[in-house]
Amino acid sequence: MAQERKKKAGVLPPDGGWGWMIVAGCFVVTVCTRAVTRCISIFFVEFQVHFARDYSGTAWIHSLVDCMTMLCAPLGSLIGNHLSCRVAVILGGFLASIGLVLSSFATSLEYLYLTLGVLTGLGFALCYTPAIAMVGVYFCERKSLAYGIAMSGSGIGTFILAPVVQMLIEHYSWRGALLILGGLVSNLCVCGALLRPITLKEEEACPLPVDSACGHPANEKHLVVSRQQRNSKQRCLQSMQEYHFLLMPDFLVLAGSFLFLASGCSLPFVYLVPYALDVGVSHHHAAFLMSILGVIDIVGNITFGWLTDRRFLKKYRSICYMVSVGMEGLCCFFIPLLHTFALLVPFSVLYGYFDGAYVALIPVVTSDVVGTTYLSSALGVVYFLHAIPYLVSPPIGGWLVDTTGTYTATFFLSGFALISSALLLCTVTVIRHCQRIQRNRQSNKTTLEQCEAQQADFYTTKNKDLLIVNTATS
Repeated sequence: MAQERKKKAGVLPPDGGWGWMIVAGCFVVTVCTRAVTRCISIFFVEFQVHFARDYSGTAWIHSLVDCMTMLCAPLGSLIGNHLSCRVAVILGGFLASIGLVLSSFATSLEYLYLTLGVLTGLGFALCYTPAIAMVGVYFCERKSLAYGIAMSGSGIGTFILAPVVQMLIEHYSWRGALLILGGLVSNLCVCGALLRPITLKEEEACPLPVDSACGHPANEKHLVVSRQQRNSKQRCLQSMQEYHFLLMPDFLVLAGSFLFLASGCSLPFVYLVPYALDVGVSHHHAAFLMSILGVIDIVGNITFGWLTDRRFLKKYRSICYMVSVGMEGLCCFFIPLLHTFALLVPFSVLYGYFDGAYVALIPVVTSDVVGTTYLSSALGVVYFLHAIPYLVSPPIGGWLVDTTGTYTATFFLSGFALISSALLLCTVTVIRHCQRIQRNRQSNKTTLEQCEAQQADFYTTKNKDLLIVNTATS
């Protein structure tokens, strides 16, 4: 009974304690999901040579992994909300591991589409969103820093895994490398066990409305029916309340920005290594570019997470997000000028830094718009919006390479999409700022008019009183 009362009462976000174990679990989840997904691009040339397929056909593998991870993100949120985040991550880890192991026995690209693309992507989807949402539940004051550390797993994982995967391919072929990655990804099940659920007090602040007629049945005969009706109504109301943020104008603008972002952000990760090889960079140096990108990604995660938790920057988180996305887009426009390893290193550094910055801020900016209570459902929708762009943009990039014979158009497409994402948010922010200034001016003008009217009434009343006194004296 005491535990039930405690669960109903809820607790404040701990901002530490077991929360750091949640951060550690989310860190490993991002290593095993996002870093492994990035490293699939290292298999790109191997698949292309082994199955004798073109760029666009091979690019569908990476697209399907990313697409399934994001497309099924709401499913991960649903399982996390109705069962537990622990169950969702353990189940996802099992599916992803099985998908990678089965991929090592592939006999065609279509086989890889199903196992590596669909099955592994589904497993990643069930792990990714619930793990990220749990960090937001355990942290409030230090939320940006916690997310910066948790999301840095993507960069650290890429830094470590990129050369390791290249080495595994050389020693055990791509089949052996996929088999070993399957064993690594099975550690997601261990991470799921760390995700201990808690109930926040904030959830009690928005009680679900209940029909009073259902709460007091007329007689005992209809008691069961009334309870079933009440439970059914509560479930419907809960589902409606869970996704009511979809009608918020701020969230709709943010969603539009995410669509542009997702259209451009995956292309450099897919085509950086093939582009480096095309301009004459060695295999080891090309894989090392991914490592550099990954390690600088960590710096972006943690520094932007720490900075945006400072009091002077806390209210400017959305502006920091816009700057990081815009700068990432600008980096892509310089790729046609970079033809050596020495010139590609600065690109990896800058792109990796700003990529880490915006990745750490996505959950924070979303939380600022919808609140902690609906963060899990909102992140499910946010990552769902990434699905279609992730699916179609790499094959479109591959088609552009096949058509033009160069990677220039592909990287330009990425840069244009990223800058469009930043400009959309920037435009709306400027419009909102102008509207706020106009409202303040109108409010000040109204206040001034009211003060002048009160002053006029005061002096009129005072003059009348003086007139009465003078009349009485005379």
